Amino acid sequence: MELKQGGGHPAGGDESAARRHPARHPDRGDGAPELRLVAWEVTRTCNLACVHCRAAALDRPYENELSTAECRAFLDEVASFAKPIIILTGGEPLLRSDIFEIAAYGHQKGLRMTMAVNGTLLTRDVARKMIESGIQRISISLDGASAETHDRFRQVQGAFQGALHGVASARAADLDFQINTTITRLNLHELPAIQELAVSLGSVAHHIFLLVPMGRGREIEEQAISAVDYEKTLHWFYEQRQRVPLQLKATCAPHYYRILRERSRSEGLDVTFESHGLDAVTRGCLGGVGFAFVSHVGQVQPCGYLELDCGNIREKPFREIWERSPVFLSLRDFKQYEGKCGRCKYVRVCGGCRARAYEATGSYLAPEPLCLYEPPGAPVR
Repeated sequence: MELKQGGGHPAGGDESAARRHPARHPDRGDGAPELRLVAWEVTRTCNLACVHCRAAALDRPYENELSTAECRAFLDEVASFAKPIIILTGGEPLLRSDIFEIAAYGHQKGLRMTMAVNGTLLTRDVARKMIESGIQRISISLDGASAETHDRFRQVQGAFQGALHGVASARAADLDFQINTTITRLNLHELPAIQELAVSLGSVAHHIFLLVPMGRGREIEEQAISAVDYEKTLHWFYEQRQRVPLQLKATCAPHYYRILRERSRSEGLDVTFESHGLDAVTRGCLGGVGFAFVSHVGQVQPCGYLELDCGNIREKPFREIWERSPVFLSLRDFKQYEGKCGRCKYVRVCGGCRARAYEATGSYLAPEPLCLYEPPGAPVR
């Protein structure tokens, strides 16, 4: 599963759109918030077997996946009320035979189409087809700075070289790409080297993802980094903002948006769009707030890691699910958040990882289990 669906901008962001449509407070009484991102699992089939895969995807056909006609109808529905970034993911989306038809149709509808691939199937010809179908950016994951680490993560020998070949193909075709990295104890020490590699390869962005123990990821739950290392890693990531020529995004790591404000305040900086870009107009966990996930069989969820059935696009319109799902409505009502998340002044900009809370407690409104911050008092409203 190549895109780790959290609630960030995993395959590109549109800064001009963010200027025109700043993040809307979900409880202001002006209706459902703007739909900014949709991660769409167009297939669950994958040629790799990554140890952290949310979907536990395998290289085999999966029954009941959305047909081409259903995919078109879904894009029609989305375009009828919103203009989000659409992230075509999986599985490995390039294993779907009609993927370029789907991408082109979304592009024709005025949607910003992106794709998350593992890189091993990406050739110059494929990259050219991506561009022709309207794909504006792709993501390729590197979970190690060497073949040893990355291939162990991906559980396929040669995956690292395949990813690098894919990067070279994208670069040759002049297709924007970003590097995604899922962080665990196995590769935490390599994070600086991975970022250096991303720079040297010509990536436009580096997005880090903190492991959420879902799917195959439950089997390596003990490899999740500690809360202390989590905090240290996000402070390090903040410090790279002025050091590397990359767009940086922390996903499934909502604490980053608290840290960003704390550090900026200590440096005498206001967090504005002009100074901090998209980080100033987004929040940590966007699941159900500005982001939705759609599975290979049409199930809608707040994110790929939070497996709560909010409705199926085969049974009701996506817009109805987005605007009326009880789960989405509760996620947008920060007063329902429990424990220290509910009383934290950063609840609007962080929110805690709802999937991590659900896996740890059975309640998606519970406090984020890997957060060290202790709010001093009542939240600022």
